[in-house]
Amino acid sequence: MKDFLTIGQLTRTDLVALLDQAASLKEIQKRGGIHQPLAGKSVGLIFQKSSTRTRVSFEVGIFQLGGQSIFLSPHDIQLGRGETVADTARVLSRYLHAVVIRTYGQQIVEELAHYAEIPIINGLTDQHHPCQALADLLTVREQKGHLEGLKLAYIGDGNNMAHSLIEAAALSGMHISVAAPEGYRPDETIVANARSLAGAGKVDIVVDPFDAARDADVLYTDVWASMGQEAETEARKKIFKPYQINRALLKEAGADAIVMHCLPAHRGEEITEEVLEGPRSVVWDQAENRLHTQKAVLELLLGS
Repeated sequence: MKDFLTIGQLTRTDLVALLDQAASLKEIQKRGGIHQPLAGKSVGLIFQKSSTRTRVSFEVGIFQLGGQSIFLSPHDIQLGRGETVADTARVLSRYLHAVVIRTYGQQIVEELAHYAEIPIINGLTDQHHPCQALADLLTVREQKGHLEGLKLAYIGDGNNMAHSLIEAAALSGMHISVAAPEGYRPDETIVANARSLAGAGKVDIVVDPFDAARDADVLYTDVWASMGQEAETEARKKIFKPYQINRALLKEAGADAIVMHCLPAHRGEEITEEVLEGPRSVVWDQAENRLHTQKAVLELLLGS
């Protein structure tokens, strides 16, 4: 594997290896151990979208692995002034050992990977969020002890997070049920590709959030308006009002269901304060695991 652009590009063997290594790296950190396979290596971070978890976890992770991170704001590099993605990829390949990019269209990430001679990691696009989905799988595995056969209910917009979770659940043998309003359902091609994976778990796309949540082991949601959709915020609040994770929806799930959110959370919109801060919520473990799974990705792509 040269790049990490989507969950769907992985094999199940790749996925298990990444989760196992992430768990190992988490244990090393817990013990205060030192593990630096990236010593002497530099990783560029191109962020065309703002970030808390992605930027901090990558910068800290690169440092912990012995490498150096270089933050590349679009305002400070020529990509932001019209230099082509292809030219940027060729130049950065001569300086760096890898690039993490957080941007808008998936095609930008794909083009960067095509022209770069170094690994490219997708830190988020409008279509996919593979780094978050990888951390989500680690969190579920920690909480439940396994992945295969579990039911994950995703409630809300069929966005980049839904796409990566669909791929992750299918690849790991989970059953995912996505509840989204008409007009906001996940991309049909991504759904079809996930269903076609060897040994894929079941993928359901429904309208009623209670249908999705019924007997679920995991309830998951994301904001109703993502970055770049701010003008739609008020309209989306009305459309998605029935798609809130709250006490009633949690009662529909399994007795020991956990609640997840990729953050940032808008309390009182896609999730209530009571549920987000309640005993079933694992969102802070989920956020922490971004660090460990991304370190596993970095080591897989760059480690000696």
